[in-house]
Amino acid sequence: MRQNNMWEPAATAINRSLYGELMVCSMSTQLFYIPETANLKGNEQMHTHLVPASYHRVTASGAALRLMNGNTSESLLQTYIGCIKNAEKQDKEVRSNLMIMLDDSPNSYKTFIETIIRWQDYAEFHLEDAKQSAMKITGDNVW
Repeated sequence: MRQNNMWEPAATAINRSLYGELMVCSMSTQLFYIPETANLKGNEQMHTHLVPASYHRVTASGAALRLMNGNTSESLLQTYIGCIKNAEKQDKEVRSNLMIMLDDSPNSYKTFIETIIRWQDYAEFHLEDAKQSAMKITGDNVW
């Protein structure tokens, strides 16, 4: 396949967002295995949104790589756009529950949860970058 370099910024951005998501997932899941935070209010509910948010980032990342490698099918573009939008929706609930977790956490774990929140900020920032990079290619009307 020939490479379509105009999609490279979008592919890079969604992969950065996915990297942030990896950190959010690993750190928040770790809390289930620490006795003081095993039943932390908001964590289980947060994961009901984190799992689909992760799925949509993974799928968007694959779509971006395929677009970058020359696959220009309309359905692939729709896959990328739909997954970005779905990840954005799930992120709102992830963030809401992270705030509940922060409020409910023992003082000794507040810094840890604040770090998770910073990784969520990173994931969301780069998701928005992935969206904006794609919009420069597709135009706003398909979004």
